[in-house]
Amino acid sequence: MTLSFESRALLRDVTLRDGLQLTGKMLTTDRKLEIARRLLELGVPALEVGSMARPDLVPPMANTVEVITELTPDELDRCWVWVATPRHVEKAAAAGAKHFQYCFSASDSHNQANIGRTTEDSLAAMPAAIELANEIGGSIQLCIATSFTCPFEGRVPQRRVIDIANDPRTVGAIDIVICDTLGQAIPAEVSSLISRVQWETPQRGIVFHGHDTWGLGVANSLAAVAAGAMTVDGALGGLGGCPFAPGASGNTASEDLLFATRPEWLSPSTFESLVQLSEATLAELGEPNRSKAAEGARSKANAFEWVIRE
Repeated sequence: MTLSFESRALLRDVTLRDGLQLTGKMLTTDRKLEIARRLLELGVPALEVGSMARPDLVPPMANTVEVITELTPDELDRCWVWVATPRHVEKAAAAGAKHFQYCFSASDSHNQANIGRTTEDSLAAMPAAIELANEIGGSIQLCIATSFTCPFEGRVPQRRVIDIANDPRTVGAIDIVICDTLGQAIPAEVSSLISRVQWETPQRGIVFHGHDTWGLGVANSLAAVAAGAMTVDGALGGLGGCPFAPGASGNTASEDLLFATRPEWLSPSTFESLVQLSEATLAELGEPNRSKAAEGARSKANAFEWVIRE
């Protein structure tokens, strides 16, 4: 009998956006397309394929528009692009993007460092971003970074996140993304905040974006799903981090999330292919593999069906 943690827990792989932000090496447009298409082919439900952040500040995102342009409409149906301004939405939409993650921070200090404006300024611009997405028949998410802690201000009160989620200027966002940007939250905190978002804010899909800095990425993600999140973010091999958040390390590994949740589309052979894709990508970038599940898949416990036999 096949068991799964929660069949409704979907993975969005963010390797090509959050995963690449801190890498010292660039991936070509063609290589990004290869990775995106392979992930989609293997069954990953959704991807983040890039960011409209300034390329001089986040060089690995410089070819995001080219990636969007080369993806087919069917592929773009499963792809998200990080945006922070209405102009970002406009440029990404012109390239063919349909789904946008409008992101700003709960803490002003991080929003200033990350986006160059106050949280209030980001909120004030959101209705225009929503309108642009609606004009092309697209969709937009409200993404709240530093939902738990800020590298400059410390702990972020839950009330701050709830108030942002209830702000009338966010009406029209189909989902809300709750981000543990620094990976400092613990499962009880994640469960508490996700539950409050579910019951005290407008009905939207809930996404949890976790980092594994303190080793609780999977535990926090499972706590989020149990509390009502429909989607969790991860990156191959635990790649990534925020260049404007001192102390932030890689994302929760996609391999670890998939091994824990066992969605119906995942089989041992599919998992093997994902591990191989992850290993090749990380080797190309010169980055370590932080996935414990990938490490386990390379063990010698050959009686276990999830171990790779080579």
